[in-house]
Amino acid sequence: MKLGFGYGVSHQLTRVKSPRYLLVLLSILFFSATAEAARISDLEETNVWEQMFRFFSMRDDVVRTALLGSVFLGVSCGLLGSFIVVRKLSLFGDTLSHAVLPGVAIGYLVAGQKDPFAIFFGATLAGILGTVMVNLIKKTTHIKEDSSLGMVLAGFYGVGIVLMNRIQKLPTGTQSGLDKFLFGQAAALSATEVWMIAGVAAASIVLVLLFYRQFLVGSFDIGFARSLGLPAGLFHYLLMMLLAFTVVVSLQAVGAVLVSAMLVIPAASAYLLTDRMHRMLIIASGFGIFSGVLGAFFSFLGNSLPTGPLMVLASSAVFTLSFFFSPKHGLVSRWRKRRSGQIRIENENTLKAIYQVRESYGFAGEGVKVKDLAIRMNETSDETLRRLQKLRAVGVCDLKEIEGKPFAFLNPEGWLRACAVVRNHRLWELYLTNQAEYEPDHVHDDAEIIEHVLGEETVRRLERLLDYPVEDPHGKLIPSLADLQRSLTQGGLDEKTTGYRMPNR
Repeated sequence: MKLGFGYGVSHQLTRVKSPRYLLVLLSILFFSATAEAARISDLEETNVWEQMFRFFSMRDDVVRTALLGSVFLGVSCGLLGSFIVVRKLSLFGDTLSHAVLPGVAIGYLVAGQKDPFAIFFGATLAGILGTVMVNLIKKTTHIKEDSSLGMVLAGFYGVGIVLMNRIQKLPTGTQSGLDKFLFGQAAALSATEVWMIAGVAAASIVLVLLFYRQFLVGSFDIGFARSLGLPAGLFHYLLMMLLAFTVVVSLQAVGAVLVSAMLVIPAASAYLLTDRMHRMLIIASGFGIFSGVLGAFFSFLGNSLPTGPLMVLASSAVFTLSFFFSPKHGLVSRWRKRRSGQIRIENENTLKAIYQVRESYGFAGEGVKVKDLAIRMNETSDETLRRLQKLRAVGVCDLKEIEGKPFAFLNPEGWLRACAVVRNHRLWELYLTNQAEYEPDHVHDDAEIIEHVLGEETVRRLERLLDYPVEDPHGKLIPSLADLQRSLTQGGLDEKTTGYRMPNR
């Protein structure tokens, strides 16, 4: 059996021959510094369902190691990535992830082997050097920040690739395992590396909790932070230092090429779901954990499947769902809101037209002929009937035939809504002529738009500003919705309150 779990996994395990090895296999790797994380394959023939059972039962050391590393990685990437996204420094994370590659190679060359601490130290120095070079180029030249980031990214990454190729030519180069730093291999995580990822995650959580307000203010308004006397620069570099540590410890699991995606994509997904920073931090961390675990799961099921790209694909799937179905910012949600707004405006225009037809007849009678309404709206009777059926669907209108002719009847709720739309329209026309000094024949088009968006509080302010007017600029009565509502709540409907005649002022 060949179990995937990582890029280019080719390590072979012999058949179990001793009880001692069984005990080691069933022990918890997170508390064992001597277990080999990447040793898994060729135990026996199995299938996908057995693989899934082995993964969820977590009986293998490599599974526990990879899951722990993925969870801690998701937490730190989610927390720090949120600040990176709101500060618009996503390209900086990408630059940093590529800039540390020379440090990885130098750490290996100095130690002569794949020593986690040597690699961590070298990668951190390379990340700090890359950050300093970006700031130096930006401050001492006329080159913009995005250009300086691109140059440092390409330059450091080029140096890293050259050094990696050099290492591959060494006698022990093919066994160095440094190729996993490009695309990631969660199965190659050792217990020491998991402890390092956990340490960075813990430090990120503690520092964000302690200095949440400082990070928050500095992320959205650095000028305001400085005016409060906060050391905004210090907290910025503290955040960059945490970011550098996160990038370095994430290289083995995700790879230098894709670690920036784990910083940006979960945070961007959370950004679409909430407008509160503390919620974004929690959601982004959850998405990071989910993406890491899901990537590790699919990497375990397949052969020679890279862990890093699968983690990124999982986070991209989460972002896709957020992009389409976010309650406030999602594409589908916004389309539904626009569609709902268009239907509401169409219904309100129909209600207004019914009011105007009844007004033209002096509010005599009870219903409105569909034919008269069609003429008023400049459309066919069939089109008008479809409009009225939409009103009936929302419960504000009834359709009846009288002497073979279709009539529309508004119920009390429909009549109140019709009066409200007409009132908004005519108040705005009067406001434009009195306050903005528009000509009376130039105010109709503006009022056609504003009538649908005026809130009740704004309408009340307009009424007070205009001293509770009775007529619009064209001499037509402005419905008093307050009178209608008061009449409705005082018990019963009569000719006056239903709008057949305008109520007394």
